[in-house]
Amino acid sequence: MLFQAIIKSIATGDAEQSMALTQRALAQGFSAESVLEKGLIAGMDRVAEKFRKQRVMVPEVLMASRAMHAGLSLVEPLLESTKKICTGKIVMGTVAGDLHDIGLSLVKMLVMSTGTEIINLGVDVTPKKFAAVVKKEKPHILMMSALLTTTMSAMKEVIDELESLGIRKNLIIIVGGAPIDASFAKRIGADYYFEDAFEVRSFLEDNLTKLISKKLK
Repeated sequence: MLFQAIIKSIATGDAEQSMALTQRALAQGFSAESVLEKGLIAGMDRVAEKFRKQRVMVPEVLMASRAMHAGLSLVEPLLESTKKICTGKIVMGTVAGDLHDIGLSLVKMLVMSTGTEIINLGVDVTPKKFAAVVKKEKPHILMMSALLTTTMSAMKEVIDELESLGIRKNLIIIVGGAPIDASFAKRIGADYYFEDAFEVRSFLEDNLTKLISKKLK
């Protein structure tokens, strides 16, 4: 079955095969929606399940995500649902003093499939830099990552900076990273905490339009 082959290509991180099989499925008359749902997303969901059970590591997830996006590049132009009025805008970055970006890269790759505009500031982003970009770009969501216990406090500094400039209101702040948990997120005044990139993608797929319309009120 062609969809099973697409799923396997994503699970093994084979971008070239994923693209070729997606092209073949579309040529055979399968709808873009069915290829996306039964092939590409099903493949990524299988990887997500393995990741949660710690049967695959982050580098393999990144390879699988690249394979999914190879197929998605063919499917996306054909999807009616990509013509969204509100796609949303996200600013993301790893906080000052932290040079880890693999988790952030994974979030970016998975969230891209929701049709959201992403501004990735990279690593070692200072509170002033975060605030300046938020002020200029007016995103719906700010995502911050920290992989070190020594850099966690920088998240609170970013939120304090946003509040001091009067631009915290109506901005949804999501935090994550190995040392972060829900109680820490609540303590620093963040809106949401997610354990992994798959949780972020799932949340945005379910709630993005609602969050945007809430912000516009």
